[in-house]
Amino acid sequence: MGRLFAFVYGVAAYLFFSVTFAYAAFFVAGLAVPKTIDTGIVTPPLTAAAIDLGLMALFAVQHSVMARQSFKRWWTKLVPPAVERSTYVLASSIVLALLLWQWRPIPEPVWAVRDPFWATAIWILAATGWIIVALSTFLISHFELFGLSQVLRHLMGAKPEPAEFRTPLLYRFVRHPLYLGFAIAFWAAPVMSEGHLLFAVATTAYIFLGASLEERDLVSAFGEAYRRYQAKVPMLFPWKKPL
Repeated sequence: MGRLFAFVYGVAAYLFFSVTFAYAAFFVAGLAVPKTIDTGIVTPPLTAAAIDLGLMALFAVQHSVMARQSFKRWWTKLVPPAVERSTYVLASSIVLALLLWQWRPIPEPVWAVRDPFWATAIWILAATGWIIVALSTFLISHFELFGLSQVLRHLMGAKPEPAEFRTPLLYRFVRHPLYLGFAIAFWAAPVMSEGHLLFAVATTAYIFLGASLEERDLVSAFGEAYRRYQAKVPMLFPWKKPL
């Protein structure tokens, strides 16, 4: 029963993440959802900026702290290792949902592309960013990343598989294509409001911080193999010849 509960918990966490993540994509794009990055409770700009930065800081702290190996070693003394990743995914989804719910718009436009051709081109670029994000997760094991593989192995009584260092497809161009996809999706907007710009700037700053913290863990896990990878492949922008 404990294994079955862990599996159901992991599936529920994954489904909640999927819904929240999909909503976030439309939230940023300003399409097809009741509340977007430029709609919601109207507050004075400085107050809105303070609230929004606080929400993004909360997400950054939760996302980074719970991802560190030192936290995981402590955390798995309290929760079963099989559901550690699912719990991380669930916590991240809850904080993201809070951000989406409590976000305060600052709708004053910074730029607006009115020409239909260029506006469409920017929308296509934004969609490409989200495709890169999704593809990146599947290239490195989507279901492992979001905790489903762990709870399924636990249900079946199988042992965890050792981590393997691989550089498939997009990872031959940049070390963090997932982060690159997010940056493209956040910045590619035909109409960029002040609130959206604040979101893009803050999340881009966090991308660089998060990537740096993640690289420390990767060097610790894979040693010289990852250091050689760092020397050959750029972190975010594909300016070198592919590996």
